[in-house]
Amino acid sequence: MRSEDTTAPAATITPYQDGPLLVRGDFALVTPDGRAIDARRGTVALCRCGKSALKPFCDGTHKAIGFRAGTDREA
Repeated sequence: MRSEDTTAPAATITPYQDGPLLVRGDFALVTPDGRAIDARRGTVALCRCGKSALKPFCDGTHKAIGFRAGTDREA
C-alpha cells in the first residue's frame, strides 16, 4: 500500500518467518484454471514450503522438514 493511499486493503498477507503466508480479510482463492477453492474462513495459512498434504493450506510440515525462507529480502 502506498503512503498516499488512505483506503484499507481488502486483504493482508503476512509471511511468517520460516512458515506459512497468513492471509486475512476479504479474499478469494482460485486454482490456476479459475475454479474457486473454499477457504471457509476469513483467515487462512497458505503453505510456503511446498510439502503440505493440504495444499494450498499449511499443515505444519514446514516445522518437521526444517523449512527456511530466503534471507535475501529487499529493503
